[in-house]
Amino acid sequence: MTTEYEVVIGLEVHVELNTDSKMFCSCPTTFGAEPNTHVCPICLGMPGVLPVINRKAVEYTIRAALALNCQVAKYSKFDRKNYFYPDLPKNYQISQYDLPLATGGYVEISVDGKKRKIGIRRVHLEEDAGKLLHEGTGPKTSLVDFNRTGVPLIEIVSEPDLRSPEEARLYLNKLRTILHYTGVSDVKMEEGSLRCDANVSIRPLGSEVFGTLTEVKNMNSFRAVERALAYEVERQKEILERGEKVERETRGWDENRRITVSMRGKEEAHDYRYFPEPDLVPLEISRDWVEEIQERLPDMPDERQARLVRELGLPEYDAEVLTSSKDLADFYDACVKHYPEAKTVSNWVMGEVLGYLNEKGLEITDLPFRPEDLAGLLRLIDKGTISGKIAKQVFQEMCKSGKAPETIVEEKGLKQITDESEIAAIVEKVMEDNPKVVEDFRGGKEKALGFLVGQVMKATRGKANPQLVNRLFRERL
Repeated sequence: MTTEYEVVIGLEVHVELNTDSKMFCSCPTTFGAEPNTHVCPICLGMPGVLPVINRKAVEYTIRAALALNCQVAKYSKFDRKNYFYPDLPKNYQISQYDLPLATGGYVEISVDGKKRKIGIRRVHLEEDAGKLLHEGTGPKTSLVDFNRTGVPLIEIVSEPDLRSPEEARLYLNKLRTILHYTGVSDVKMEEGSLRCDANVSIRPLGSEVFGTLTEVKNMNSFRAVERALAYEVERQKEILERGEKVERETRGWDENRRITVSMRGKEEAHDYRYFPEPDLVPLEISRDWVEEIQERLPDMPDERQARLVRELGLPEYDAEVLTSSKDLADFYDACVKHYPEAKTVSNWVMGEVLGYLNEKGLEITDLPFRPEDLAGLLRLIDKGTISGKIAKQVFQEMCKSGKAPETIVEEKGLKQITDESEIAAIVEKVMEDNPKVVEDFRGGKEKALGFLVGQVMKATRGKANPQLVNRLFRERL
């Protein structure tokens, strides 16, 4: 008899903060600069230098923690985490150990229509390491770029509350959305602003004892996280079904082969020999400061979603999609201000706009036109200036040129033909040219009318008013 297993997953998410300068020095944090140009004696770990805490990084950490429903500590401190990495020039990392900035939060996700709270154990602030470049350097050579060394980084550690790879993806997506709303990070996985490690184990269904976990690294997209965890769950099941034991280890995700591969054993926890950072004073967090940050927080995704349903009457699904990104929600709200038919705007944003962005791999901020231009396009349909079909052609041209819809309609001569006598003449001609189709319709074949209407639209290059065309045909038939 096959044993049923329960999946247990916890995520450790690292998020680079988008401060202008690094955590303990004034070097810039701009992504994509020439290697080793954003460095100084402090972030290079030279002897005798002293770090200075970036106040904005502490503020952003509190901001993120409050958005994640955490309790912000009144007293916190930084610690030295001692380990050697080639891209960490001091040979230790300034991090937080026993007194993190925030604890005890949660993120709410929707699974099969039901809400689930995923606990957050802690949010702490630290400095990032540099970046090793292995490709194109020869078999025994790697290059190191210290630009990222010292960039402010928060680590968000979840409780082991996730019960499937799908839930892990949903949690990660919701976490990314919340952090983007707060403005503390651009959370771009492709640029390393958001990175994720996962701890995954399985246990017999109903058991309260955790199984042996493996840590999975090198997942650079939400899809990769879900795939890597799905593979690892099945791998562990096969091991247990053979009567063997799962080894505690760190494994990496190989995207090309779609498998996890062993990186190193992890039988015992690393002894990082933490001790309080002697060059930094502890932090005492003023309650007034926390309350001030709380008051300046924008509406979070769940709040905006509820508002769209409550005030605009949108379906839950529409509201969830439209608030999945702050930029998308802002674009939608701006459209509705200029064209207050909320559901019509939703249909166009979710259909045409997101369809175009997904096809081109773009973000909503990459659109070359403004929200009021989309509103203007919808008004042209309402006025009868263009048909819905022509509107989609105009939209594609807006995406290419960024021109206003009115300009495109004028330049390309796309105004809808509404002159009844002009359309009537075309209707008569189509009936004369298609006598059999006319007889089919009169004989009860309703679909024949669609063919006849199509012929008129073809003759007018889609510019005839379709409602008028239908009426004229029915009057004559």
